Amino acid sequence: MPRNVLSALLVVLCLLILPLSALADGTGEVPSGFTQSLEKVETVLYGGPQAGGLFERLARAEKDLFGRELPGSLVERQNALVQFLDRGTQGQPGFLFKLSVAEWALFKKVSPERFAASRIESLEQVLEGSIQQGPLSMRLERMMTKLLPGGLQSTLVTVPAGRVFKVNLLQPLSARYSKPGDRVKLELAEDLSVNQVLVAPKGSRVMASVESVEGPRSFGRPSNVKLSFQGLESLGAETIPVVMGEASKKATELDKSLVGAAGASVAGLALFGPLGIAGGFLVRGDDKTVPAGTQFYLETAGEGQVFGYPIAKELAPLLNSGNNANSTGGVGN
Repeated sequence: MPRNVLSALLVVLCLLILPLSALADGTGEVPSGFTQSLEKVETVLYGGPQAGGLFERLARAEKDLFGRELPGSLVERQNALVQFLDRGTQGQPGFLFKLSVAEWALFKKVSPERFAASRIESLEQVLEGSIQQGPLSMRLERMMTKLLPGGLQSTLVTVPAGRVFKVNLLQPLSARYSKPGDRVKLELAEDLSVNQVLVAPKGSRVMASVESVEGPRSFGRPSNVKLSFQGLESLGAETIPVVMGEASKKATELDKSLVGAAGASVAGLALFGPLGIAGGFLVRGDDKTVPAGTQFYLETAGEGQVFGYPIAKELAPLLNSGNNANSTGGVGN
């Protein structure tokens, strides 16, 4: 083989090997979850995974968030990004925690389904009158300084087991169109707080999926769409496990505001859910649809600790006046 051809092949081989070695975490191996972690960052920043190579994608995220690329290996840089978004730095809550508190302070709810740049632009329109330029982290920090001159803190709080809260169904459900594994979009209908610590603002996502589906059956037996509830997203990086248990079913049945409300009624539905497992809807009639806007209650599956926002005096009036813990639910202090 000619020497110049051999040299060219060696150069190509080095170019193929070097990116993999740069990814390595010190063991010489590429972490299996690296791509999934990067996609999570991109979903927060842009609404979904981006095109391009790993180097290019990571550099784009760093520049949009910080205005520059971070030092270190690709794995170290990726870990720093995730830490900044979810956990923050010592004495400072994470980026998503701050963003959610800012949204709650201005709009009385959060919009976790929207990507970060869009959420920040909405805040800037209200606070500053126009969309600003620059790294997202600096733009958010500037607004937080104006909203809370005393600074933003987080604190660890214990959420008790069996805490009942109301949710909104954001999409229609029917046995005809639903299939096992489908994501079901739900949001928290009211703020969830514990002792004046905001745990999850109104609008927070409740993760759920379709577990099983049965269409209309003989002898007038109704359609059955059974849901599995994975958890409620808190202000911090923690997820609160939730279920449709006896307390939440009772709360739904006793809440008169849910019965007969146009477009948001549980009339004609029966809720079921073995405690600690799942829940769902029995749809009365042949293949009817549970409409978007339907409200019902869920409850925390067990006691757990999460990071929340100890509400500053200037923001205390924003906490929903209906937050009173009681036997029928409510999201109380």
